[in-house]
Amino acid sequence: MKRIFILLTAALLAVGLFAEEAVLIDFTKLGADIIPAPQQGEQEQQMTQNRATIMDYGAVSGGSFTQEQKRIMKTSLAIKNWTVILNSSARTVNREVLTYAEEAQSKQYGTVMGVRVNFPTEPWNANAVIKPPFEIPAYEPVGQIDDEGNVTGANTNVMSLSRFEGPLNEETGKPAYGLGVIKNVGTIKSVAVNVYGLQFPHSLSVILIDNEGTEKTMFVDYLNFDGWAELTWQNPAYVQEVRNRELRLYPLYPTSTPFIKFGGFLVKRDGDQAGGDFIAYFRDVKVIYDKAVLDTDRDIDDEGLWHIIQTREEKKKQWEMSRFGQQQILRYLEQQKQATENSFTPSPTTGGDGAAAN
Repeated sequence: MKRIFILLTAALLAVGLFAEEAVLIDFTKLGADIIPAPQQGEQEQQMTQNRATIMDYGAVSGGSFTQEQKRIMKTSLAIKNWTVILNSSARTVNREVLTYAEEAQSKQYGTVMGVRVNFPTEPWNANAVIKPPFEIPAYEPVGQIDDEGNVTGANTNVMSLSRFEGPLNEETGKPAYGLGVIKNVGTIKSVAVNVYGLQFPHSLSVILIDNEGTEKTMFVDYLNFDGWAELTWQNPAYVQEVRNRELRLYPLYPTSTPFIKFGGFLVKRDGDQAGGDFIAYFRDVKVIYDKAVLDTDRDIDDEGLWHIIQTREEKKKQWEMSRFGQQQILRYLEQQKQATENSFTPSPTTGGDGAAAN
């Protein structure tokens, strides 16, 4: 009887019966607060990057760049860095210029993310994906970040708190979340988006990425309302009653802690609806989920002895960084090749005899 009870308890721990609520992404935390734009004067300095989410890809850029070039190879989840991608049939040069993300100031919440999408006016379906500037890393170590975006004193233990889980909340002892990653996620019960609508008939979906790299798109609702609203997706496959769940025994070690990342938003416009400019504002995305594994006080420190998860996660971290760096370096090179002149240089004037005037 005792053995049956132990097995059942282990099964319940594996399933994770205690739902948690956490903020996956909080745009009020993503305002630009460091690294002023180089072209701005001292009186009008405009910050370009977000301190909490700064990423330095100069370390993986290779040896063909100078130290000065590597010094400016930084990006972050600052709202202005987010990309808005139209589907191929709706993508033209003019529409791409008029499609972007921007910081917006809300009287109620402060800094939020505003998005403008220039949909086609022709009667065909179109959609836009609002994505972070890079895939948010799950294993980025926490460190001290200065005003130039340099990260020092980073904890190299990949089993410790990740920077994109948010800082540690001293009151609860848990990550504050809100920067794009939630760890120890089992079954997702519901997802909520706090969004400001302007009576557009378009649909909104949330994109999540799990620890296997699989993208999942959840339709939350239509944006045909005015003002702030919390739109919710409820998991139709979520089983609330414990006795109706399929209980299985899983090895408690060595398993990686499952997680989810924020992958972006998907906005769809039907062909029979009005096209042209679409505007919306986003405050945050929240998730209610079952824990994958309960925190328990185990007799033996398995990971401290075998280091299996540490080794596995270190490899994942290196892969994430190399993938992130390659994409950002390509963008940096394209930016360096871009023309900076806004107009032609005036031609020199000439005298009456046809010679150039001094």
